[in-house]
Amino acid sequence: MDPVRVVCIAMLIVSCNTQTKTAAEKTEWYDEPHRPQIHFSPKEKWMNDPNGLVFYNNTYHLFYQYYPDSTVWGPMHWAHATTTDLVHWQHQPIALYPDSLGYIFSGSAVVDINNTSGFGKEGQIPLVAIFTHHDPKGEKTRDDYQVQSLAYSLDEGKTWTKYANNPVLKNPGIKDFRDPKVRWHEQTKKWIMSLATLDRITFYSSPNLKDWTKESEFGSDLGAHGGVWECPDLFPLKYNNEEVWVLLVSINPGGPNGGSATQYFTGKFDGKTFAPFHTDIRWIDHGPDNYAGVTWSNTGDRTIFIGWMSNWQYGMMVPTKTWRSAMTVPRDLSLEKIGDKYYLRSMPVPELDTLVQNSDDFQSPCILKLKTDSINNFSVVLSNDKGEKLTIGYNKDSNYYYIDRSASGDISFEAGFGKMHTAPRLSTARSADITLIIDHASVEMFADGGLTVMTEIFFPSKPYDQKPIYQGLVQDKYQKLRSIVRP
Repeated sequence: MDPVRVVCIAMLIVSCNTQTKTAAEKTEWYDEPHRPQIHFSPKEKWMNDPNGLVFYNNTYHLFYQYYPDSTVWGPMHWAHATTTDLVHWQHQPIALYPDSLGYIFSGSAVVDINNTSGFGKEGQIPLVAIFTHHDPKGEKTRDDYQVQSLAYSLDEGKTWTKYANNPVLKNPGIKDFRDPKVRWHEQTKKWIMSLATLDRITFYSSPNLKDWTKESEFGSDLGAHGGVWECPDLFPLKYNNEEVWVLLVSINPGGPNGGSATQYFTGKFDGKTFAPFHTDIRWIDHGPDNYAGVTWSNTGDRTIFIGWMSNWQYGMMVPTKTWRSAMTVPRDLSLEKIGDKYYLRSMPVPELDTLVQNSDDFQSPCILKLKTDSINNFSVVLSNDKGEKLTIGYNKDSNYYYIDRSASGDISFEAGFGKMHTAPRLSTARSADITLIIDHASVEMFADGGLTVMTEIFFPSKPYDQKPIYQGLVQDKYQKLRSIVRP
């Protein structure tokens, strides 16, 4: 009996401006080479960091760095997409355009339930975006060319008005003063901003989102410093009855497998100061293709993360024609305690499991779940009939997981792309479980319940469609193969 079973999942990301087009015209762009089928991607042009993630009235909002005139980075806008289930996405009109203060760089969005900002009118609850204005002209002559500004929406994110008195936080005279991530701190009844400032994170507080006071700095002598610190995120997670604060910091370059990546710290936060529990360097994802990820605000006890599925080392060189880059699948974050240390877990959101259909054949995209009785060397090879392949596995002697894309397809566009990448195994369990999210041009590996995660993009001449080759795995422990396809 074949140990691998396939279950199909119907999935589609729909553009909001296609109501009058035929079904074929609505989805024809999904047939482009390397186009993700289960990951959010822009219909065309350039995309990078996720921004302004906010949940309101049963809708998840995803804003993102976007340049509508080219497939390479340019004057940044905030583009906009929405979903009610973290699976089916609707493209919305561009939310924020560059203006006299500059480009619209990364930032966050909050639901100002108590109208602390005063933007709400006649009982309307405002959504407030906090973002970096980047002055490209000022960048050439001075250091204070980045400032923090506000915009607000009174129609649940459909349209946005920029605050007339922008900026609300001026630059003290340093480069890299950006990427504000704001959340409400209930204990002090203030908004807290985590801001990337040179080689550290600076925390500010405000009662109203308009007037900001510096509280403290963190990280100048801790963590990885191989590149610029960017895109911070600070949030609490519960482990049993203990509250642990997690600080994400993206860094470019300096990632564990080259280029950009996101590190994290665990600790305590009292509304003023972040006190870390550890000084060792930890990564939310050891693969090269998960960057600038942040979490949605206003999701209650659930913490949901998404990242830019690319790397600044080659993001503008990848061989896609009409668009560049995609987002990771949304992931639920939680904590695990090993000894006296807290580690971050990441797992695909369970909403992906709601779209199951039966099928007998392997196909991309899919979700592949594997288990082993004991932790020994093992591998899974994904391939096509062109001889292109991706190998995912575990090396017991070195105690690392790996993904080898050296023969994955087109690797010619960047000298360092076609390599094998590794990630340490943190779990001490005597068996392993692996979840692979496989799309036409990406794989996300979640090992040991999400303690070790790797995200990799690749560019085969055709999707991997051959039956996977398994080595060192206990066949009777295979779980179902779930394949996600368009209707």
